[in-house]
Amino acid sequence: MRFIRIWIQTVIPPAITTALYFVIFGELIGSQISDINGYSYMDYIVPGLILMAVITNAYGNVVSSFYSAKFQKSIEELLVSPVPNYLIISGYVSGGVARGLVVGFVVTLVAMFFSDFHVHNIFVALAVFVLTAVLFSLAGFINAVYAKSFDDITIIPTFVLTPLTYLGGIFYSIEMLPEFWQKVSLLNPILYMINSFRYGLLGITDTDLISAFAIIILFIIGLFCFAIFLLNRGTGIKQ
Repeated sequence: MRFIRIWIQTVIPPAITTALYFVIFGELIGSQISDINGYSYMDYIVPGLILMAVITNAYGNVVSSFYSAKFQKSIEELLVSPVPNYLIISGYVSGGVARGLVVGFVVTLVAMFFSDFHVHNIFVALAVFVLTAVLFSLAGFINAVYAKSFDDITIIPTFVLTPLTYLGGIFYSIEMLPEFWQKVSLLNPILYMINSFRYGLLGITDTDLISAFAIIILFIIGLFCFAIFLLNRGTGIKQ
């Protein structure tokens, strides 16, 4: 309900931004680039752009909503209620996942106007879609726990999340990079998410699918356990 009430600010901007990416990178620049793994450049960047919208919106929804609860002191109502910490985390994460999925769906509709892609494996695509939203919702929650001002909730997205996303293979295949940078790219967890989602949509990937799912699930478990630890300890809340 929170992000749907302000849909003009939360749902429409990602759709417009993605459309601009398609026009600039897909039509203008992509027309000058040869096919990648048998797909036109326009089709190749579709999965990455969809998942980028899911990542940024799932993350942004949770970090802003939880920090707002801290700033307005309404978080105290949850702390004194008989609600277990795992439910508090699940509630905020589900909100982030909902926004990520809604925006991802809208962006997918926009992509259909520019690309004639066909889903290769719907189950893989949906699984990566949801798991990625869960992972970055948890990451946004942890960022909000540590944040002490509104400036703090923009540092991680600006200096960590955005570079990792753009270097995660949205606009290129790592096979196009020199061997050294290919190995460096493999340290980027977002690379595995984008490539596994690309496999779900197009049937091509630069990484092993099983390894990608293992990495995503391990990150989710690790972040969830860390979030529980922070809430139990009262970090950023009870000071």
